[in-house]
Amino acid sequence: MKVILLQDVSKVGVKGDLVEVSDGYGRNFLIKRGLASEGTEGKVREWEENQKVRKNREAKLEQSAAETKKKIGGKRVSVLVNAGEEGRLFGSVTTGQIAEALKQQHGIEVDRHDIKLEETVKNVGVYPFKIRLYPGIETSLSVEVKAG
Repeated sequence: MKVILLQDVSKVGVKGDLVEVSDGYGRNFLIKRGLASEGTEGKVREWEENQKVRKNREAKLEQSAAETKKKIGGKRVSVLVNAGEEGRLFGSVTTGQIAEALKQQHGIEVDRHDIKLEETVKNVGVYPFKIRLYPGIETSLSVEVKAG
């Protein structure tokens, strides 16, 4: 029997998958507990349409990420912070500050969780970092930390 999973089910599949299971397991466990719905002809057709729409959306997002990578790859972002003697910062530069600087200087909005610093930034200088734009698409930039 075909079922469409409404929730992640261990060793069966993830939410939204169309899977083939035995009749008893499908009716007595998955459907009864609300983990899946029966894969009738109409629901399977609807599921296939949703998959096409999702694939198109994912392709557009991937293309947009590739264009953004070309646009900002290798650029430098400047962050102005308070620093003490010898260029030591009062605190550290956060991924949120870098995301805000990217938005202001280059017009690119990036989630701070997608920014990966190789080391903690606690001194004035230039530091490399990576941005995950889309699964499998990353670009390298650098942040220039200046005392203000």
